[in-house]
Amino acid sequence: MSARLSAAFAKGHPALVCFVTAGDPTPAATPAILDALVAGGADVIELGMPFTDPMADGPAIQAANLRALGAGTKTADILAIAADFRARHADVPLVLMGYANPMITRGVDWFADAAAAAGVDGVICVDIPPEEDAEIGPALRSRGLDLIRLATPTTDAARLPAVLDGSSGFLYYVSVAGITGKQSAALTSIEEAVARIKQTAQLPVVVGFGVRTPEQAGPIARVADGVVVGSAIVDLVAAHGADAAEPVRALVAELARAVHTPGSPAA
Repeated sequence: MSARLSAAFAKGHPALVCFVTAGDPTPAATPAILDALVAGGADVIELGMPFTDPMADGPAIQAANLRALGAGTKTADILAIAADFRARHADVPLVLMGYANPMITRGVDWFADAAAAAGVDGVICVDIPPEEDAEIGPALRSRGLDLIRLATPTTDAARLPAVLDGSSGFLYYVSVAGITGKQSAALTSIEEAVARIKQTAQLPVVVGFGVRTPEQAGPIARVADGVVVGSAIVDLVAAHGADAAEPVRALVAELARAVHTPGSPAA
């Protein structure tokens, strides 16, 4: 696990993981939004790589991808955003999340070198399964980048070891069998799934998909090592555009209070 990710899960409280799409609404506006995530209390940031066919994402993030691509966002812009973020925030973990095509179209070694040079800590590639680890895993690991994999409600005991093999950083538990931002899983089902996964996994287990509010995030933080919020933040970017930084900071601050003190009445 990268040193920054390791530190993020060793703070003595669950981690708040926040997602935004790079280049939404424009590449020039993204740095201020990332800074707002940090100011609000995000422990880990996922920076989405816009793609034309984001099959795991719901309407909010699909629209963010289209806005970013419409603004001309390229892989070079994403890497520049990451490098600038690292220069401003030496200790905050940054994870690239996206799909295989933008990551491997110029060669996976090129991508791994560029991501490492930009100060990225890990990569989530939604559409490369564990059986195809050779497509991206060795290149990332050889540069010290964590390959963060996804588990879902359909990941059973027979499948889980394959998901965990070669995975590092944290395990992203997708709490619903569907797309981002559309529905929420019952807390009981999340608690049972996290407990089951932790019987095998040695990694922190972070829960995402369908988590939008502090009232949802706090109870999940009581049973998981971290909580991911994406669509609710992306909705604020859609609503406020280049002026989204302060609304984003305010929401993230509320989420951070709920996640960092999951046993408190406010959570």
